[in-house]
Amino acid sequence: MEQYIEKDGKRLRLGYTTGSCAAAAAKAAAWMLLTGRRKETITLDTPKGIRLELAVREITMRADSVSCAIEKDSGDDPDVTKGTLIFASVRRTDEPGVHIDGGKGVGRVTKRGLDQPVGNAAINSVPRQMIRENVEEVMALTDSSGGLDVVISAPEGEALAKKTFNPRLGIVGGISILGTTGIVEPMSEAALVETIRVELRQRRAMGKEYALLTPGNYGSDFIRQNLDVDLNTAVQVSNFLGDALDICRALGFRGALLVGHVGKLVKTAGGMMNSHSKSGDCRMEIIASHSAALGLRAERTEEILHCATCDDALRILDEEGLKDAFLVRLGQRIGTMLGYKSGELQSGAILFSKEYGFLCETEGAEELLEQIREG
Repeated sequence: MEQYIEKDGKRLRLGYTTGSCAAAAAKAAAWMLLTGRRKETITLDTPKGIRLELAVREITMRADSVSCAIEKDSGDDPDVTKGTLIFASVRRTDEPGVHIDGGKGVGRVTKRGLDQPVGNAAINSVPRQMIRENVEEVMALTDSSGGLDVVISAPEGEALAKKTFNPRLGIVGGISILGTTGIVEPMSEAALVETIRVELRQRRAMGKEYALLTPGNYGSDFIRQNLDVDLNTAVQVSNFLGDALDICRALGFRGALLVGHVGKLVKTAGGMMNSHSKSGDCRMEIIASHSAALGLRAERTEEILHCATCDDALRILDEEGLKDAFLVRLGQRIGTMLGYKSGELQSGAILFSKEYGFLCETEGAEELLEQIREG
């Protein structure tokens, strides 16, 4: 594709989804099967309204079936599936209609709460609709009777899936065929939030009433080593703490517990519910203001304002005998701010650091943790 968007002052090239690849491959294979003629390029109208013209690869034509592939191009988005081939094999069948399934390298759903029911290939609803509509278009143009079986596969999919969320989601054996617009917008925050929503919706479908949230790998390590909780119950929410709480509330969870490094969660004491540095960095200002309120000397408060890390700031407080009092105060403030954000959703937080280990928790955090342990 040679279409672009501007993001954060950069010109970024758009790409197209695995769903678009699957639909285009299916359309091309159906056309070749029903006409008997090779097709080297295929056009596809995406739900986004962008028309794609794609090269058809790896064509295999037989009397009763045709297989071909489209190469995934995610543009400037760092997608693990970039460059992989998405295949469609189309075969005639006596049963009317278009029948879609997944083959090698396309995952299969094993847990409730995802777009597809348990047992189905992980080909999401919009890609399924795109495949069906494009194959039906070819059938109408060629005045074809009977039906067609369409099998989507991705030979590299099983290896690629290990780099995705699929194993955590209970999608086994390969990648998912995804996309709601057919187009990939580079580094889409909306896509990251949607991934969090999918994981939380799955937990809710399993009957979970309390969610365990953590920003990333540091939090996951702390949970595994210290909290006696199955790590698979935790959902990584990156910087989107507020979005995750909103999703929990919308899905009907009763409570949510955040477990994270102080460098991330201290920002919530200032009302920041997105912890990315581009949204602001008030860590030292928060620590300094609460330390000053506890009586920390001006010169040492000034030192904190120039600290690079929270652990360094805590070192100063430890030297002044104020670390424990500060952490109590910090836990109380974070609890207050989370309460403002989460409304009727019971919420809490546990903070730690690499150097000091467990630091503090909000009121009610232990109760939430126990509810999560009980499942």
